[in-house]
Amino acid sequence: MPNTKGQVEDEITKALVRWEREYLGKGPTEAKTDILRNMIIVTLKGVLSPAEYHLAQSEDGAALIKRLRHQLVGQGRHQLEEIIYKCTGVRVANMFTDISTSSGERIFLFILEREF
Repeated sequence: MPNTKGQVEDEITKALVRWEREYLGKGPTEAKTDILRNMIIVTLKGVLSPAEYHLAQSEDGAALIKRLRHQLVGQGRHQLEEIIYKCTGVRVANMFTDISTSSGERIFLFILEREF
């Protein structure tokens, strides 16, 4: 029996939380995944460490955190795309991400090659 959309969303959430913990060293406090047509939207809250929250108080510190996190995710992009493929059976055509240094929230947007 094929997995339901909700089960796949849950599988993606768990896999990305695990990736954040193993690859970046700190997992989020909350996570949610939504699949809409050919898009997978993942919201992760509480991804910054206490030191990063403190560093983010200055404009230069916030910019540094954004650059570092962007670089780290870029290096782990292949792993992220494989996670999505394993969970959905559909390849990722494009990926976008951003992190808020004020709220500690990260968002991933995966565009799939076709609708899920």
